[in-house]
Amino acid sequence: MAKRMIAMLVLMIALIAGLAFIKFRQFQAMAAQFAAMQPPPEAVTTIVAQREEWPATISSIGTVAAVQGVTVSADLPGIVDRIGFDSGKPVKEGDVLVQLDTRQEQAQLAAAEAQLELSRLTFQRMQGLVEQDAVSRAEYDTAAAAFKQAEARIREIHATIARKTIRAPFGGVLGIRAVNLGQYLTGGDAVVPLQSLDPIYVNFGVPQQDVSRMRLGRAVRITASDPGSVEFGGRISALDSVVDEATRNVRVQATLANPGGRLRPGMFVQAQVVLGANQPVIALPGSAISYAPYGDSVFVVTDLKDQGGKSYQGVRQQVVKLGGARGDQIAVLSGVQPGEVVVTSGVFKLRNGAAVQINNKVQPGNSKKPKPEDS
Repeated sequence: MAKRMIAMLVLMIALIAGLAFIKFRQFQAMAAQFAAMQPPPEAVTTIVAQREEWPATISSIGTVAAVQGVTVSADLPGIVDRIGFDSGKPVKEGDVLVQLDTRQEQAQLAAAEAQLELSRLTFQRMQGLVEQDAVSRAEYDTAAAAFKQAEARIREIHATIARKTIRAPFGGVLGIRAVNLGQYLTGGDAVVPLQSLDPIYVNFGVPQQDVSRMRLGRAVRITASDPGSVEFGGRISALDSVVDEATRNVRVQATLANPGGRLRPGMFVQAQVVLGANQPVIALPGSAISYAPYGDSVFVVTDLKDQGGKSYQGVRQQVVKLGGARGDQIAVLSGVQPGEVVVTSGVFKLRNGAAVQINNKVQPGNSKKPKPEDS
């Protein structure tokens, strides 16, 4: 009986070991099959890298500022008696903008003129009498002082009347009127903004490492953000003397002609400082760049081999050094060679060694001067 049970036990153990060995072999085959499998190729678009000559420039975001810009204000309190301008119209230096009520000052002026005439006559009489020793020198000095005080009073009233005539301090374009007829103004109340628009300033910042490349008189190209805007040309006219501690940028100021006043103070613009000779670059669409904290890169299409030694079309991730931008294009200074095929869309789903399938029926934007259809 015992021998029979031992034989049965040995048979069961052999059967279980055989089944385990078969399953082990099956799992080994499945693992080898999975290891040999490749994910389906990703559909991408590509472009052949070509070398171009780009002007050496530094790009920055700028803000338009008026060469002269103020909010014209009331100097003295008074009631608005006349408004001599229209909102948004150009004016010349010295043009009367607002006349405050000066009836009280005119009455004071008439009284002061009468007092001046009396003081003048008294002074003239005293001159004759003092020569005849008919009056003392003290009385003559008193009359002379009274005459001078009357003259000074006249000048004071004239100055008050002039200060109640609000004039344009310089030529420019007016903003929107902030006063109305009959309105009482106190000293310092705003009347209307006034901006000088031609020429005009553009202020922009450049990194501190590029300050040494900034020179007074360097050419600057300015483009407004609105689609279809023309390009303006100017030159660097000033460099700030300090570096901004928050951004480590230095503010640069360019002066440019602004015919027709197309650029307005406060506008957002793109500024490009022209540094000199052209530099060779590889121009790629901005969608081809994969940005990352450790470095920017592109994916280059090439022939690769899988673990079984079989060739397939895949991508190699290549770190690149970037330059400036121009429209949809980004300048690649190093990392890509002319003639290499670079992926231009779908880079977010790629990895080094991934298989790809090229489909260039629809290409991403790659224009130097794009014109959006929905602008």
